[in-house]
Amino acid sequence: MPEEDLVDIKFRLYDGSDIGPFRYSSAATVDMLKQRVVSDWPKGKTVTPKSANEVKLISSGKILENNKTVGQCKVPFGETAGGVIMHVVVQPSLAKSKAEKKVDDSPKKVVCSCSIL
Repeated sequence: MPEEDLVDIKFRLYDGSDIGPFRYSSAATVDMLKQRVVSDWPKGKTVTPKSANEVKLISSGKILENNKTVGQCKVPFGETAGGVIMHVVVQPSLAKSKAEKKVDDSPKKVVCSCSIL
């Protein structure tokens, strides 16, 4: 594989720490990058993704789509001396959040706040 087809990518987490850099082929998909982020996620972080679906990769202010390749996204990548830096956002699945919410089934008291003059 020619050297120019490889891209160094570093993933910047929410707290300013980094994962990587790792070298990827221009044929690697964004989904593959997300899976690598999940597998290499540092232990002890307060927010931890459970799957690649909970991870969003952002480069140059754009959320990258799973089916795009590194080569297709290379133009908007923010190139730096150390390679490409992508920001990682963890967005837990909505189904989990709804299941964890406590539902208050107690009847609500209706209080009228009308004023009669």
